[in-house]
Amino acid sequence: MELAQTEAGLLLLGALFAILALGVWIGLGLLATGLVGVVALPLLMPGMATFPAEKVLGSAVWGSLASWTLAALPLFIWMGEILFRTRLSEDMFRGLAPWVQRLPGRLMHVNVIGCGIFAAVSGSSAATAATVGKMSLPALLQRGYQEPMAIGSLAGAGTLGLLIPPSIVMIVYGVAAEVSIVRLFIAGIVPGLMLMALFSGYIAVWSLLNPSKTPPADPPMPFREKLRASGQLFPVVLLIGFVMGSIYFGWATATEAAVFGVVGALALSAWGGTLNWGSFTASLMGAVRTSCMINLILAGAAFLTKAMAYSGIPAAMAAWVGAQGFSPITIILVLTLIYLVLGCFIDGISMIVLTASVVLPIIAATGFDLIWFGIFIVLVVELAQITPPVGFNLFVLQGLTGRDILTVTRNTMPFFCLMLVAVALVTLFPGIVTFLPNTMFGA
Repeated sequence: MELAQTEAGLLLLGALFAILALGVWIGLGLLATGLVGVVALPLLMPGMATFPAEKVLGSAVWGSLASWTLAALPLFIWMGEILFRTRLSEDMFRGLAPWVQRLPGRLMHVNVIGCGIFAAVSGSSAATAATVGKMSLPALLQRGYQEPMAIGSLAGAGTLGLLIPPSIVMIVYGVAAEVSIVRLFIAGIVPGLMLMALFSGYIAVWSLLNPSKTPPADPPMPFREKLRASGQLFPVVLLIGFVMGSIYFGWATATEAAVFGVVGALALSAWGGTLNWGSFTASLMGAVRTSCMINLILAGAAFLTKAMAYSGIPAAMAAWVGAQGFSPITIILVLTLIYLVLGCFIDGISMIVLTASVVLPIIAATGFDLIWFGIFIVLVVELAQITPPVGFNLFVLQGLTGRDILTVTRNTMPFFCLMLVAVALVTLFPGIVTFLPNTMFGA
């Protein structure tokens, strides 16, 4: 890279870390760093072009938020908030338990399947682990299941909240990378199922190798009783199936499907007797707070991206990487390490919007498919959620179990390794991600 761009990049990076170290909100920190790039850099480096900060700020913020696609974000969040306040977690354990009794590992699979279902509701990793864990962990331990496996399987499966669509992180990435949200949702199906299969497969193998550590199965339950036990869970599964099916089959856009999801969630809440004025306002305010936080981060990232684009940093960095002749695998390995380190300090959404302006030009120049990279980055962000010593989901599980962070980390390590395997598989075999969207929409 040219010396000017290198110095500008280091100045912006230093300013960003200094501002965030002061405890400033990430969205405001990104806005402030953007101001440094537009106002301060031309003063410190006279050769750089000057731009009116107010016009750049206005156009960047408006361009990032005035998006019909982005309207799906608060709606999907509200859908999850509504269902979060129902008895979904209780119904989930009671409804799933009869169906997994004959599998090796038995009720341990409830963690994986339950997290997969709740992931399609919440779109949040921490919310998925916390909600399912509040019900499943006490029930599993009470029945005599081994605590380390119960904690580890919940930690791994909890990360599905980011990958199983509709995913909030996927929407944020789609807006940042300007790629189709629908294609991203479809691309996440096979990797999500693959990750669930890896987790359940490990549980089954571990159970077969350690039969004494798995409690005996409950007495057989007639098929009609199984259906009755799952009666409260079926409507939620049908709602999720309808919402995602309306997207996949082209009946509705992601935003329109999110509206169906909100209406359906309100109807299920009313039917289950949990909808009242208090729960309605609580769910609405929860969605507003989360959406405003994400939109502030997106606005700040858009302004910083503009500032960096004017300085020529992303283009110069992409050209520099191309000139070095790095292999695609080397680039992916380096990015994986960077995201794992970033995951020790910031959340997944901030990781994506913070790095998009620099990373996406490099990925495009290297020839990677941006849809594939979206799923790859979601997997790595998931991995960062359980990366010791400060993965966010580890702290969620520490709060649920009362165990120290080292114990939780040790219990999580087998599932951490399985997620590394998943990252390696989608990297070596990108068709795992791209086959389904390419089949439905063409390459």
